[in-house]
Amino acid sequence: MTQIAQGSFEVELNPQGAAEKISGSSLGRMLLHKRFHGDLEASSAGEMLTARTDIEGSAGYVAIERVTGVLQHRKGSFVLQHYGTLARGVPQQTITIVPDSGSAELSGISGSMTITIVDKKHYYRLDYSLADKLQELI
Repeated sequence: MTQIAQGSFEVELNPQGAAEKISGSSLGRMLLHKRFHGDLEASSAGEMLTARTDIEGSAGYVAIERVTGVLQHRKGSFVLQHYGTLARGVPQQTITIVPDSGSAELSGISGSMTITIVDKKHYYRLDYSLADKLQELI
């Protein structure tokens, strides 16, 4: 059964070296740290690769981050994989929980996350399922 967790988060991005610019696009690498609030009380750490173009509002990124904390009263961690593009200001993103990355009480977690930004404030919605331990025993 799919469950929903929602809330806000803060993000800190730390560029790792100068962006490399070649032929109208620049590539960069960043460390990211987040603090989640709401149904997910957690922190995360990860890495992001970015590409920006000379066209205003067009870019892309991929990222991996490990989230550790409490998701609706269950302690543990899981890994998120990000893929996103911005096409002349129009965002498209896919954020998926890496299969079998859940630990402790979040073992067996699967699902996806959506991020929205309103007035420079970040919000998440996590649609997730946890493997039914009873089904695994049968």
